[in-house]
Amino acid sequence: MGISVKDSRLSELAGLISEWPGLVAGPAEQLVVDSLVLLEHLGEAHTLVDVGSGGGLPGLPLKIARPDLAVTLVEADSGKAAFLVQACARLGLAGVEVFARRAEEIGQDARYRESFDVAVSRALAPLPTLVELCLPLVRIGGRLLAQKTDREDVEAAWRAVQLLGGSLDFVSPAPSSARRSGTVVVISKIAATPSTYPRRPGVPARKPL
Repeated sequence: MGISVKDSRLSELAGLISEWPGLVAGPAEQLVVDSLVLLEHLGEAHTLVDVGSGGGLPGLPLKIARPDLAVTLVEADSGKAAFLVQACARLGLAGVEVFARRAEEIGQDARYRESFDVAVSRALAPLPTLVELCLPLVRIGGRLLAQKTDREDVEAAWRAVQLLGGSLDFVSPAPSSARRSGTVVVISKIAATPSTYPRRPGVPARKPL
């Protein structure tokens, strides 16, 4: 794909992730490269939200590879959010916002609801829950890119996708050194999300659509 962890800031990001305990499970360099499988699906996007960003994956590698992107990182865990702020400062990344808030809260905030060209997420939740957390943030005409594996039951999310105003476009194989069975689930936003979604914090996970 023309970009590897040998690029200096990608390598530096991997080092920062490795030094911070409990951020990721697996080799940080492989996980950084794994994030880059989303690049070919970004199109002409200008704004991107990474929901459940954790160690900044996939949002920060995408920002490094596409400096033109305005990136918002949503991470409810305050410790992980602190890492994200520190990492952006260390890497000199401008145009990145970090929110230590629940995705359900951001999705009901008029400043951010249906405002992003693309939402991305990796290892956040099963697809029905992930759709409810992410799709309310995507503008009509935008898309959700969910990093999954070929073991994910995509059909289980069909009802949630329809309720939230989405259309399941396709599932693209996206193998990497971190995930040989990796896929990208591409969901377009074709209609406004009903105001009742996302539901209260915790409900999407407890009672998936």
